[in-house]
Amino acid sequence: MPHYRHERKIDGPVAGVDEAGRGPWAGPVVAAAVILNPANIPRGINDSKQVPPELRAKLYDKIMATAFAVKAVVIESDEIDRINILQATLKAMREAVEGLSLAPVHVLIDGNRAPKEMPCSVQTIIDGDAISQSIAAASIIAKVTRDRLMIELAKMHGDYGFDRHKGYGTRMHAEALLRLGPCPEHRRSFEPVRVALAVKAGEVGAEALAEFVARQETETTTS
Repeated sequence: MPHYRHERKIDGPVAGVDEAGRGPWAGPVVAAAVILNPANIPRGINDSKQVPPELRAKLYDKIMATAFAVKAVVIESDEIDRINILQATLKAMREAVEGLSLAPVHVLIDGNRAPKEMPCSVQTIIDGDAISQSIAAASIIAKVTRDRLMIELAKMHGDYGFDRHKGYGTRMHAEALLRLGPCPEHRRSFEPVRVALAVKAGEVGAEALAEFVARQETETTTS
């Protein structure tokens, strides 16, 4: 389970930062920054991928109620296409830290890349959401925030199943792209979406996208 040892080495508020949604073909990327209250850390905080959806939702509420500061930032698919997914993710991370109501003196970021021009010192930690409680808390905030956004988008674009696969590249999603073509929430810079657009424009045959369908694993929910 993640621990709080990295945070205790720092004199002052420490923020954990993580993102959700770098890999999906559709929808936004979300980054969250969290400064936990070391005297009141909810039990059960872990990497969001290791926490069942119902428990994630409960931990989200507990983190929001007990943390010193929480900020989530959403970067939409059109901006992802304009600046690329890496830059969109780094931008969301930086804005999440800058948007905290309590300024941190140090930031712990999941992974090996950090935004430039951060307002304080930064430490990247590979697999940080499995190591740092602050990063794990941020992963839960980012994941729940994004999942709820995808459920809302499913109400507008119901035939794609966004509420089930959250925009990830499942067989169900690939088959919907093949059948319907992309919707406004799809990331045009991602290869499966580019192929779907080419099929829709008659530039390539449907078999090109069908190959993507064949490559997908059996339908999953990615929960």
